[in-house]
Amino acid sequence: MTIHIGADKDDIADVVLMPGDPYRAKWAAETFLTNAKCVHEVRGMYGFTGEWNGNRVTIQGSGMGMPSMSIYANELIRDFDVQTLIRIGSCGGMQDHVKVRDVILAMTACTVATPSSTIFKELNYAPVADFDLLHKAFHAAEGMDVGVHVGSIYSSDTFYDERPDLNKEMQRHGILGVEMEAAELYTLAARYGRRALGVMTVSDHLLTGEALPSDQRERSFGDMIEIALKAAFA
Repeated sequence: MTIHIGADKDDIADVVLMPGDPYRAKWAAETFLTNAKCVHEVRGMYGFTGEWNGNRVTIQGSGMGMPSMSIYANELIRDFDVQTLIRIGSCGGMQDHVKVRDVILAMTACTVATPSSTIFKELNYAPVADFDLLHKAFHAAEGMDVGVHVGSIYSSDTFYDERPDLNKEMQRHGILGVEMEAAELYTLAARYGRRALGVMTVSDHLLTGEALPSDQRERSFGDMIEIALKAAFA
């Protein structure tokens, strides 16, 4: 049990899927897991543990932004000895060929700053996904009726961005999408020798202005959860 995760150590599985929204964690657990049990709800940030195809898995909300992700990932790794952490969440598309409802597998995550930035000082650290997880996620998506893209994303530390000049340069350099958590997750996983991956559904698009209606989001998000689970237990 930690300050932010009110569960016993045995309540948390070695594999944790981390959506930002705690209610998405609840939906995912009820939809994909058998024998799912709420193991804690401190500050309304739900965590559920159950089974998928006989494999034990926890789905834990991380909150919005890298500072919140840093809290939960640190505690899951340091206090619960979690070995595999996969971010599942939404992102904004930043390339013409990336469509709403597509899934992005984040090979790298660039950022302006993360909670870990002060450690590196002048070094521009490059956070990357675990290759084995990335490889398995890519092959898990084969045959599924969903567009899948592998490449770089941008982990922003602001939601209401006012830097169109920066967005333009990222688009010019092939950044696929923008979200708010993966870069810090990858950094922490590297620090502690754990596996991490970001699997994101494109819920809206910065170039076209298109966005998924709220009633279609959960149905579309099911693809990324299935990919994440297959990658974790392949």
